[in-house]
Amino acid sequence: MERMIGWLKTSEQKVLIWANRRPTGGKGHRLLGRWLSTVTHMGGATFTLATALLYALLAPAPWSLTGWQCLTAVVISHLPVAIVKRKFKRLRPYQAMPDVNIGHKPLVDSSFPSGHTTAIFAWLVPILLTSGIWMVILVPAAMIIGVSVGWSRMYLGLHYPSDVAAGALIGTVTALAVNYSWVSSAAGLN
Repeated sequence: MERMIGWLKTSEQKVLIWANRRPTGGKGHRLLGRWLSTVTHMGGATFTLATALLYALLAPAPWSLTGWQCLTAVVISHLPVAIVKRKFKRLRPYQAMPDVNIGHKPLVDSSFPSGHTTAIFAWLVPILLTSGIWMVILVPAAMIIGVSVGWSRMYLGLHYPSDVAAGALIGTVTALAVNYSWVSSAAGLN
């Protein structure tokens, strides 16, 4: 068991180093770096909560309901994140590993799980569940945004791949539970 844990840790560190690298040269590499440094903010509380509230207050039905679901899912999803971060005091990659590239303002709280990844998935899933005929367009866009936010957290040296995966899982499960409870309560009212 100890060997397997060691192998998993080594493999995760290799993936992190690969995601965190800064290739030199080329316009594509610069654009990718700029994209990841920008899109990471979509997983922040300011973006997810503000846009969800705007959806809820200003969008026509059924999107206004989707806004309330996004807002609820983002808020609720951060309860397990806060609890797990307090329980598991995992150092961030830039704190634990030499030569990890970091962004401008490195965070110092626990690395596990990724709150930004949790928030973006909690925000995206209700939108996808409402999308109907727009799903053909929204699923690829949501995949690009969700994966980019998760990847950006590793690119910026703030999270390990397992932090990102756990955040995506928590955000998705919370959003599905919020949607299910909303649908169940609406069905009970009819």
